[in-house]
Amino acid sequence: MKQICSQHKIPTAKFKICINKKQVNHFLNSCRLPIVVKADGLAAGKGVSICNKKNQVLKNCHEIFKGKFKSSKKVILEEFLEGEEASYFVLVDNNSFKFFGTAQDHKRAYEKDKGPNTGGMGAYSPAPIITASLEKKIISKIINPTLNALKERGSFYNGFLYAGLMIKNNEPFLIEYNIRMGDPECQVILPRLKTDIVKILKNMSLNKLKNTNLKWKNKKCMTVVMCAKGYPGKYKKNLPIENLNRVRQSKADYIYHAGTKLSNDKIISTGGRVLNITSIGNSFFEIRRKIISNIKKINWNKGFYRRDIGWKIIKKNENY
Repeated sequence: MKQICSQHKIPTAKFKICINKKQVNHFLNSCRLPIVVKADGLAAGKGVSICNKKNQVLKNCHEIFKGKFKSSKKVILEEFLEGEEASYFVLVDNNSFKFFGTAQDHKRAYEKDKGPNTGGMGAYSPAPIITASLEKKIISKIINPTLNALKERGSFYNGFLYAGLMIKNNEPFLIEYNIRMGDPECQVILPRLKTDIVKILKNMSLNKLKNTNLKWKNKKCMTVVMCAKGYPGKYKKNLPIENLNRVRQSKADYIYHAGTKLSNDKIISTGGRVLNITSIGNSFFEIRRKIISNIKKINWNKGFYRRDIGWKIIKKNENY
């Protein structure tokens, strides 16, 4: 992805793909701190670290080179872009693409975006930062050049394309692509969709997206992730989760199971991110209040969650 950006002038952070310490040191000498260290492969949302010191960069790179993440021993170093993250989604077939929503998530484990990176502690959709004028820039500077580059390579792509963006001075920079819906972004986009998802996927597979009319609810959606204590570090598994039946689920209130299983007629935890408590409504402030009320009903004392999802946009005196 970074190479395509470089070849096709797609805005992204300055970067270096490294396979050894010498290459890491070379980039350190040419780029100011902080530096973002990324594992080039699947890492369960834990492969990215923002390093403020040179020894942190070297330590994290050494761990990746030694196989901390089984999927890769390559490292991508990037300059740190100051701005606001947002996610932009499209559906793609061989002939066209369709907009499929926006979202913003919270990667840091603790409130006010503190602590280590996680797979995502919560999200909301739509993302207010993506205005109509910014969306035009995203399409013209990032989405179209990417799809054209793939076509030039003879690599037609068919499926979800999720652009992870950094918005700086009202300009979009591509941080990453995912070829999936994303977690927890998926949990806040799909509840807003009115069109049958199976029809959409079928038409996408048959290259008939262009004639598919996507309809959305005029609602906002938020999800808060309940995690096992200790996540994203060491945490216990097989912990019973009671009181789920205290939450009245409806078309506006959901509980997505992320890391659970049924054992002897009891729900127990099997992962770090365990439940997604999700609601839709007209105001992010009211939605979050409803979600936290439901979490308190569950009262799972083996877990924790962030109470401030959406804190940047929620203001009591505004329409958020």
